[in-house]
Formats: sequence, C-alpha cells, structure tokens
Amino acid sequence: MRLLNRRIGEIDASLIGQIKGLSIEQLENLGEALLDFSNVADLETWLNQQSI
Repeated sequence: MRLLNRRIGEIDASLIGQIKGLSIEQLENLGEALLDFSNVADLETWLNQQSI
C-alpha cells in the first residue's frame, strides 16, 4: 500500500478493499506491475484484469 501511495497518490477505500482481497501471488504480481503505473486508472485497470 505504501508503494502504491507513493507511486500514484492516495487510493480510494474501495480499491484498498479489492487489494486486500488479493492472493499472495496476485500481490507479488501487483508489486511488479505498480512500477509501470502512472495514475489510479492504471491500478483500476490492473485490478479489473485480475477478476477475469
């Protein structure tokens, strides 16, 4: 969460809830993916792809 906040700014509570529901493997993938994020929309897109 700290890395995301530092990279893209404050995150909405609904997105935090989605992140907390991720598996360990998904969290590891998010840790890598966030390096490419430039805004909250990138995070939202990534989270939407995880639920497919």
